[in-house]
Amino acid sequence: MILNLILLFAGTILAFWLSAICGGGASLILIPILNLLLPTSVVPFSLTIGTFTSSVSRIAVFKKHINWKIFLWFVPFSIPSVLLGAFLIKYINPTYLQFIIALFLIGNIPQLFKSSKNDENSSKMYPKSILAIIGFFAGFFSGITGAVGLLFNRFYLKYGLTKEEIVATRAANEVFLHLIKLIIYISLGLYSKTALYVGLSISLATIVSSISVRYILPLFSENLFKKIGYIAMVISGVSLLFTSYHEIIKQDKIIMLLDKIHFII
Repeated sequence: MILNLILLFAGTILAFWLSAICGGGASLILIPILNLLLPTSVVPFSLTIGTFTSSVSRIAVFKKHINWKIFLWFVPFSIPSVLLGAFLIKYINPTYLQFIIALFLIGNIPQLFKSSKNDENSSKMYPKSILAIIGFFAGFFSGITGAVGLLFNRFYLKYGLTKEEIVATRAANEVFLHLIKLIIYISLGLYSKTALYVGLSISLATIVSSISVRYILPLFSENLFKKIGYIAMVISGVSLLFTSYHEIIKQDKIIMLLDKIHFII
């Protein structure tokens, strides 16, 4: 158990370093480790404690870089939609939604081959209505899938923000979503004492990661930072497409088998 906790602590620091640089993806690293320590049903609780703490600590470290225009239009529309998403999770199969998200992420492949000059020219300021719509869908997908992750990374990269502004603004936008999800998990009883201790261990590691990442970000140019972000989205999309496709096939076969049994009866 102690060895697993040490592995979790080190993995968390690495995961949230990569998350800051790539714009998300920490859960892809941490979930397999958490599955070794906890029942699957309480893994989201522990992970959300960590992501909430990570957002809070990043806000503390990078608060002067927060883009308040995005925050003030993003958050008010994301909060009600995360509640809606959490409610609809009982009625919507997240596997099919993940498949659609995977196709969206893979659609970033052309961005990998754009020159830095063209990428700079493609930066644009979105109107306030678009910021509100993006906030709504970010909250909705977060409520259903449990994470926003890399899905809206392209929005931040296209907005023309610096890498510090992206890290700070993402944290400010998502901190309330994580808090609401924590409340929902607790109200549904999806937690345990062990999950709480594991979550607090993750929290400590995310604080270390947030403090140290301020010294790592200057090592990356703005162009390299964006390229890494797009690469992470494409890789995540391919991985999600593979897993969701096989899960859909598995589910459909089960449904077809039940239909055949029903027909025979």
